[in-house]
Amino acid sequence: MATARAGTRGEALKLLETEGVAVVELDYESGWQDAVELGRLGQKVGIRVEYRGHENIAVCSPAALVAGLLRPKTTFRQRNLYCQFDLDHLPADELESLEAKAAKLGDYILAGHLMREVDAQWTE
Repeated sequence: MATARAGTRGEALKLLETEGVAVVELDYESGWQDAVELGRLGQKVGIRVEYRGHENIAVCSPAALVAGLLRPKTTFRQRNLYCQFDLDHLPADELESLEAKAAKLGDYILAGHLMREVDAQWTE
């Protein structure tokens, strides 16, 4: 059984009719408004519906941070980017530039010791 991502309400409704789907993740801004209704529909067919407004990403290196911020963002979710390296090793102007890029995307660069749970990992 698989977890499937829905980028719209219409996609979520189609996924609730798809065999082999165990979980539908609502990954669109107004998903929180649809979560209860779609959750009830999902219960009837044995599919769990989830909505999360953020995800936690462990970032392994400065190069992985740069590469991750350069890739197109495929989610509306806020990404908490927990750096598993010493942020003090980055030149101040480079860190400032990366923080500005992250903020423009709606994301935050954070120290790795603050991380609690990991949803994904950027290795490069």
